[in-house]
Amino acid sequence: MTTAAEKPTFRERIAFLGERRVFVMLLLGFSSGLPLLLVFGTLSAWLREAGVTLAEIGLLSWVALAYSFKFVWAPVVDRFDVPVLARLLGRRRAWMLVAQGGVAAGLILVGLSEPAVSLTLTIAGALLTAFSGATQDIVVDGWRIDAAPTEKQGTMAATYQLGYRFALMASGAGALYIADFVDWRAAYWTMAGLVSIGIVAVLLAPVVDRDRPVRTGGFAVREAIVEPFADLVRRYGLALLVILPVVALYRLPDFIAGVMANPLYIDVGFTLTDIASVSKLYGVWIGLAGAFAGGLLLPVIGMRAALVIGALTGAGSNVMFALLAHAGADIVLLTLAISVDNFSAGFAGSVLIAYMSGLTGPGFAATQYALLSSLYALPGKLVAGFSGVMVDAFGYPAFFIATSCVGIPVAILAFFAANTVAREAPPAAVPAARTG
Repeated sequence: MTTAAEKPTFRERIAFLGERRVFVMLLLGFSSGLPLLLVFGTLSAWLREAGVTLAEIGLLSWVALAYSFKFVWAPVVDRFDVPVLARLLGRRRAWMLVAQGGVAAGLILVGLSEPAVSLTLTIAGALLTAFSGATQDIVVDGWRIDAAPTEKQGTMAATYQLGYRFALMASGAGALYIADFVDWRAAYWTMAGLVSIGIVAVLLAPVVDRDRPVRTGGFAVREAIVEPFADLVRRYGLALLVILPVVALYRLPDFIAGVMANPLYIDVGFTLTDIASVSKLYGVWIGLAGAFAGGLLLPVIGMRAALVIGALTGAGSNVMFALLAHAGADIVLLTLAISVDNFSAGFAGSVLIAYMSGLTGPGFAATQYALLSSLYALPGKLVAGFSGVMVDAFGYPAFFIATSCVGIPVAILAFFAANTVAREAPPAAVPAARTG
């Protein structure tokens, strides 16, 4: 750990902002954030407009599960070189370039597809985009850790989040604007062209791992997977029976409702421009405000209060969507619903990140956080696959009311889980804005 004497001065921190690594981190943040909405929220809007059933839209949201299972192939990316490219670019940069090529190819395939006629090509393109995007996340995180010392990681992470939010606006609002004024094919092909920003970042990125040994076999399973789990069991024991459900269920209402948000907007009569302006542009900044509010209030009110408030407000905000479904295309109510929902989601996400960070142990922080962050997204995305079936069966108002009720048992669990953090949680990172 960096001592007080070793901490960089204010002048040194300002000077670091002008370094090439920070600019590269901004571009890589954009590149990482670009694919997510294009296989999730934005894609669901296109599918609904094309007449795809809600049940099918819900099931197609499972392509985003690649982001929840990325820890499975992370050891491959971390331990093996891409033939030829690794010698030219280094291991991290080579994998980044391969992943970005996959994202671009996947988006082009989605643009070529005709969801109203056949979903086969749409699904194939979305799967390729999601898998490649998740792989890119693995590599970018690895490069960030290698590229800067611990005391500068906060600046690197903040810069990454800024680039990520620019990407959310491009792939959310930008794609919807293009689809409304031109067509969906142009929207997805334009997004494929924006992958070039990530390619520029790769070419500008310093090589930080050229001397890493090439692995030719074996994955050190015990070191990579078993030991981090064993450490959690040793430190928390039976308390994991409370901790793990809180992590797994905390954002469940948000993930379930997020898949059906865009279809709701279209079904009640909002235009793509309305959705882009309010949900994908304005909403990103409100989510960012909520995230900063969570980070600032956490040291003041404590982890227990923050977790409970985040669970209740994050789930309760779904009531606003039930009201919107009942009222119809009211732009004022849409703005209010997006304001409440995105601020609550930002707050809850910030608190959860702080909580999960505090659960990690020395020597296993990166692996344990990767496992916990995968766990928090997995149940919500699995259940979200059936969200369309639930809306077809019960209607939008009942669906959103039911999802909001999940927050009550989660808040109770969070009340008891808050005191299980083994060490002081670091300042909360700012999470990505809601994808709904």
